Amino acid sequence: MLRKLALPLFSLLTLLGLVVVAAPAHAAPAPVLPVVDMTALTAAAHVEGYRGNQPGLGDDPSTRLVQRALTAKGFRVVADGHYGRATTAAYIKYQRSLGYKGVDANGIPGPQSLARLGKGRFAVARVVQVGSRNDRYGTKRVNSRTRQMLTAADATLAWKITVSQGSYCILTKAGCAKASAGTHDAGGTIDIKVSSLSTTERWKTVQALRKVGFAAWLRLPSQCGGCWPAHIHATAIGDTDLWQKNGRYTNRDQVADYYVGRNGLAGHAKDNTPTRYRAPFTTWERYAGIV
Repeated sequence: MLRKLALPLFSLLTLLGLVVVAAPAHAAPAPVLPVVDMTALTAAAHVEGYRGNQPGLGDDPSTRLVQRALTAKGFRVVADGHYGRATTAAYIKYQRSLGYKGVDANGIPGPQSLARLGKGRFAVARVVQVGSRNDRYGTKRVNSRTRQMLTAADATLAWKITVSQGSYCILTKAGCAKASAGTHDAGGTIDIKVSSLSTTERWKTVQALRKVGFAAWLRLPSQCGGCWPAHIHATAIGDTDLWQKNGRYTNRDQVADYYVGRNGLAGHAKDNTPTRYRAPFTTWERYAGIV
């Protein structure tokens, strides 16, 4: 009878608490990577090449992470938090090393190149995605991000926004307007027709565009000796497709001018927008709450 009731020795010892059972092994937690704010980074890539380091953009920690990663890849640049021409040149070299060219090697971090650069070094937040380069607003070519921005601005107005010159003009049959000086060659830049709008409606349209993340101005014939009709010129802040075939940075420098209250023209005069129609410098991602 006692034999029938007897438990195996291991089971008996376990019940008595005399056997320690090893806990299952777990992998060590992955290290927490620092984060690059892509929205702040791309805005700085527009502004700081011409206007110097601007701490108010909030990009310095992100830019330093990118600069250190570029140096580690062999594209040496000082990690000073300033996304100036030297960092732009280093990023162009990095993009070309990945096989990119043209607009894809413009020195502005795109989501794919930035993710590859940051592998094992940093994570990327508030990602800027331009989407399709063959989208439309009305009949004019724009990228998806620009279309979304225009749609949002349009929704706040009692009249419709009509794009008179779109983006990526070097890829279209119509080509580029000579007076645009290459600013519409690739993405992010558009012109808007204002001939049917009153003066107040024109300024309200400028304001609506600025609120969603455009650097926008009302252009007048007197500003160029009559070389263009009255229109609104706008560039999407932080767009990763800003590029000019002539190798210049005019469209980025226009965003830089906007940041410091200038008009984005060759003389860099003060912004002539009435104070009541101005808006804080922002990006589409901030306006739309994209995390």
